[in-house]
Amino acid sequence: MRALLQNGRRKAIHLSPARARPVAKTAALALPPITSTLQHPVPETPALSMKPPVRMFASNILDAVKNTIGENFGGKAKMLATHQFNLDDVPDLTGKVAVVTGGSEGIGYGITSTLLKHNIAKIYILSVSESVVKGAKDAIAKDIGQGAADKTVWFQCDLTDWGRTMKVADEIQKDTGRLDILINNAGRGIMTYQLTEYGVDRHMALNHMGHVVLTSRLLPLMKKTASKGNVVRIVNQASNAHRQAPGDTRFESLDELNRDLGPNPQYGRSKLANMLYSRYFARKVTRAGHPNILMNSTHPGFVSTKQSKQDIFEPFPLGGYAMALGMEPFKKDQFEGATPAIFAATVIKVSGQYICPPAVPETGDKMAQDDALADRLMQLTHNIIKDQLSKELQDDYYIDILLKE
Repeated sequence: MRALLQNGRRKAIHLSPARARPVAKTAALALPPITSTLQHPVPETPALSMKPPVRMFASNILDAVKNTIGENFGGKAKMLATHQFNLDDVPDLTGKVAVVTGGSEGIGYGITSTLLKHNIAKIYILSVSESVVKGAKDAIAKDIGQGAADKTVWFQCDLTDWGRTMKVADEIQKDTGRLDILINNAGRGIMTYQLTEYGVDRHMALNHMGHVVLTSRLLPLMKKTASKGNVVRIVNQASNAHRQAPGDTRFESLDELNRDLGPNPQYGRSKLANMLYSRYFARKVTRAGHPNILMNSTHPGFVSTKQSKQDIFEPFPLGGYAMALGMEPFKKDQFEGATPAIFAATVIKVSGQYICPPAVPETGDKMAQDDALADRLMQLTHNIIKDQLSKELQDDYYIDILLKE
């Protein structure tokens, strides 16, 4: 798939379906390509299967082009996608309980608001800023009603603080007897390289490892919920930017993780990890005795959020204007961006898939399908988290990150 060129180099942000090589730390911001993901086969229908090969090929190309446009851009573009889903199609969620990380702004607000509109009993919102949550609650009260706003419970939680993340998970388990939906939505966007206090790349520490800690600690509650005949759905917010992960990614050591790759590859590698975690979980949990516990990853598309309008200037002080202003008319709004996550959190009946807007199953990059790479990722994740939390929490550390139980 072709990408737009800037300064003679191939680069893309968030939407690019093509693999990018590692880029220099000073790489310029690139806009997303507007070409089709031809490597993503579209499921045949009986009618298509009877067409001559040439017509069949042409039809698949056309569907791929339509999906690329529908998956990534806002407004009427979504109607081009081959798999449709509207937020009005969400089933009644009466009695169900959800956890949404980063659920108070951007795509997270779109997710939270939609779940509340469909009668969910309670939502635990995990985020850093209390003032942002208060603003979100006020907006929900105005749009849906005070009763809906009162169904939200906020926990201050920086997911790069794994000890705090575990404690929040424990508080949730004490407060509720069930958990039907977990949406791992919070994340660090396309920004420069930083290390956390644990000495781990911030993109991986937050986007992947923090959510692994949360999910692993909440898994006993989700297993309890599923044992009563309920379907439990977990969603990892990934991105087509996973194709920006370096081709030499091995997930073999902390030193490898802590390389400064540049903003795009740094972010893309963490999104690759989100997808690999979903496939790993499907093998180790869903298909290993817990068919009612599903985990899938999603791509939100090109969405108008704080990340794409403000944070983008941190890595790209000048180039960020193309993203923040030039592409703004073509972006999805927060509800359109929330659609695939809502589909995966309320309707989907399979595990280990990658869902693009509105509800298109895609294969993702070749590395995103590599189970051996997923195994190495999760072993490294386990080793790093265990090393840090065993020092911090001592006897209270244990969580089943490798999903062996």
